[in-house]
Amino acid sequence: QVQLVESGGDLVQPGGSLRLSCTASGITFSVYDLGWYRQAPGNERELVASIDHGGTFTDYVESAKGRFTISRDNAKNTVYLQMNSLKPEDTGAYFCSTTYPYIHWGQGTQVTVSS
Repeated sequence: QVQLVESGGDLVQPGGSLRLSCTASGITFSVYDLGWYRQAPGNERELVASIDHGGTFTDYVESAKGRFTISRDNAKNTVYLQMNSLKPEDTGAYFCSTTYPYIHWGQGTQVTVSS
C-alpha cells in the first residue's frame, strides 16, 4: 500500500529554519511529480512548492519564493522542503503529496512559528 510519511515539523521562532522530509513507499517514486501543501487553521490547503519527477522543475507560492527550497532524492524515495526565514504566517500543517500521475497524501507534520 502507498504511504507518505512526513517528518521535521516543530515549534520554531520567527526567522528560524526547518527542514521537512517526506518518505514514500509503495510507489515508483521517481515517476511522480510531488508537492508540499500547507493548511493553516480555518484555511484551505494551499500548494506551497512543487517539483517534477526528475527534480528539474520547481515552483513556489509567491510567499515562499526566496525562502523555501523543495528538493528530492529519488534514490531515497524522499522529498524535502527547506524553510528559512520563517514567519508566523508559515504556521500550519504541512502535507506532502504526489500530484501526477496519481494523487496520494501523507498525514502531515505541524509547523508552528512563534516567539
